[in-house]
Amino acid sequence: MFFLVPFYCLLFTWPIESTFAAEFISKKPQPPSENSNFVCQTAELEPLFNRLIVDLPSYANRVIQRSRSVGVTEGLSYVIIAGFPEYEPLPLGPGRSPKSASLDIGEPVEPSSDEPRQVFISTLERNYATGTLVELQHYHWVFLTKTQSGWRLAMMFSRLGTYPAGKPPLPPRDSSTGVIAQAINTWLRDCRAGVIR
Repeated sequence: MFFLVPFYCLLFTWPIESTFAAEFISKKPQPPSENSNFVCQTAELEPLFNRLIVDLPSYANRVIQRSRSVGVTEGLSYVIIAGFPEYEPLPLGPGRSPKSASLDIGEPVEPSSDEPRQVFISTLERNYATGTLVELQHYHWVFLTKTQSGWRLAMMFSRLGTYPAGKPPLPPRDSSTGVIAQAINTWLRDCRAGVIR
C-alpha cells in the first residue's frame, strides 16, 4: 500500500507526447569535460546523475548484449537516447513529501538524510525482434540512497508507452532488476571504482 499514491501520481504526471523525440533531443545532456571525474566523489546527486545519463544508453545496450550472449533474444530493444533527469520528488504518503506542511508548526518538512532520493528519467528504445521497427518510450522512477561508499540504486519502477503517441501507457511495474536498473548499477559501480572519466 506504501506505493499506491506515487503510482497514481506517476500514471497521470507523464503524458505521452507526439513531440517525444524532439523533447529528448532538445534536453539531451552535453558530453562532460575531461575533468568531470570529480562527480563520482560528490555528495550531491544532481551532478552525478547528470553525468550518468550521458552514458546510460551505452551501458544499457551492453546489458542487452550480455543477455543475448546467454540466449535471451525475444523482445530485446536498443536504447537510443535517455532524457534529461527530473529531481522533483513525488509524495510517498501523508506527511512524507519534502514540500508538505508540518501539522504542528506549519513549516516545510525536510527529508531525512537516509530517505531515498527520487529521480525521473525517460528512455527511447527501438525493437526489431518482430521483424518490424517498433519505437518504445519508457518512463523510469528511480530511488537512490547515499552510503559511505557513494550513491546506490535502492529500487526502480518503470512504465511503458508507445511512440509516437497512441495507446495509453501500461501501469508502472517494479523494474529494479531490469536493463536500465542494471545499467545504472553498473555505472555507479564503475564510478566508485574510478573508471568513469
